[in-house]
Amino acid sequence: MSDKKIINIGDHKSNFDWRKSWKRILFFIILLILSIAALTNVYIVKENEYRVVRQFGQVVRIDDEPGLRFKIPFIQSVTTLPKYQMTYDVAEAEINTKDKKRMIIDNYAIWQIDNPKKMISNVRNVLGAEAKMEEFIYSVVRAELGRLDYDEIINDEKSNRRSLNEQVTEEVNRLLDKNNYGISVKDVRMKRIDLPEENEQSVYRRMISERESKAQEYLSMGDAEKSRIMAQTDRDVKEMLAKAEAEAEMIRAAGEQEAARIYNEAFASDKDFYYVYRTLESYKKTINGETVIILPSNSPYTNLLQGFSQ
Repeated sequence: MSDKKIINIGDHKSNFDWRKSWKRILFFIILLILSIAALTNVYIVKENEYRVVRQFGQVVRIDDEPGLRFKIPFIQSVTTLPKYQMTYDVAEAEINTKDKKRMIIDNYAIWQIDNPKKMISNVRNVLGAEAKMEEFIYSVVRAELGRLDYDEIINDEKSNRRSLNEQVTEEVNRLLDKNNYGISVKDVRMKRIDLPEENEQSVYRRMISERESKAQEYLSMGDAEKSRIMAQTDRDVKEMLAKAEAEAEMIRAAGEQEAARIYNEAFASDKDFYYVYRTLESYKKTINGETVIILPSNSPYTNLLQGFSQ
């Protein structure tokens, strides 16, 4: 009998401990749920972002200072917007220049969100902001380039592209500010200028023609320079030859004068010898193997041949 009582008391204690353990488990489960709920409603604001708090879809707060923040569970939601500068690649667009030339412009823009509340109110999100910004950039670029000729845009020597980029940036910001979009463009740049495919071949042909014309111009200039150099050389040669001929004439005259002087001196020293010498020299010029000479008896030649002197 006593053994049965002890068994009943032990069973009662075992049932009591089981209920207490389930209470503890339930307490820990509730505590865990509350902790998870608290953690899921805590968010961190980073330095390079905006945190937008919405309540039933309406913006109630925008946090832009770094730190830890809380939101109301199940009622409020948090989204993120970038605070840093972003790059947007504007879609290619075809425009007409002042001289009615068609060209394709490819731009990019550096932009930033300045007022998240205005941006959300007017364009809802980043995609909407980029769409409006692209629309304004295309409109302003088309208007600005429409005032320039084709050569002024593509020719580096005539290009005013830096000031053009600044003008486009300034005008786009004016339009964005006027419409309260809460964003600003820091810089708009043209990264590529192309021609439509149907115009490329004609442009290439024109470029080839211009290069050939320029080459022909250089060849003509070379030929003209060649003719000038040759004419100058011919003049120099003629002048040199004339000078040399004049000097030769002077030398010959001096030689003949010296020869005459020597002849005169020889004639003066021995007139008979000089007379015989001159006579013999004349024979060399007047007599050859077939010469027939008829001389009078009193001719100086006859006397010399017969051994007589005058």
